Amino acid sequence: MADPIAAWHAEHVYFKQLLALLHKQVDAFHTGERPNYELMFDIISYLKDYSDQFHHPREDVAFNRMAKRCPDIELVLARLAQEHRVIAHAGEILLKLLDEILGGAIVQRAEAEVAAATYLVYYRNHIAKEEEEILSRAAQVLTSEDWDAVRNAVPAANDPLFGERPEARYQELRRQIAREAHPGN
Repeated sequence: MADPIAAWHAEHVYFKQLLALLHKQVDAFHTGERPNYELMFDIISYLKDYSDQFHHPREDVAFNRMAKRCPDIELVLARLAQEHRVIAHAGEILLKLLDEILGGAIVQRAEAEVAAATYLVYYRNHIAKEEEEILSRAAQVLTSEDWDAVRNAVPAANDPLFGERPEARYQELRRQIAREAHPGN
């Protein structure tokens, strides 16, 4: 891993972009507009497919390794690992609601709004805590052997959205991210 901290941070940047797009859709609830449920579904699908399956398991290994060297932040690390499970669960609930909405089911708007807001709050706070308290500490205490364990925690996989070979199902999401990054184009 060339620079694991830079890679960790870069993924957080990508996730924050997606959460900002999701937040814009949640804001549509407040203005009485129809959110783009398809876009919301794609965002949550990606975060479930990639973040929950690859990013968070690698972080969990890093947290376990750090806890052995940094007992002063062991509780913080345990809470962050717990948040991975909470985020995954909140994502499952939201994805199910979005799937029902897209399938034509009647779902109370407030239920979808609460599920999306819960997901956003947990995920954004989680990333902020890692960025503020964990990444710099990880850079100080984790060894190359630790980073090898982090890298090997899950099989290597192409990031289906931000990777070199994005999947076709995320093309519209990629276009939306590009529009957000370059409004007016």
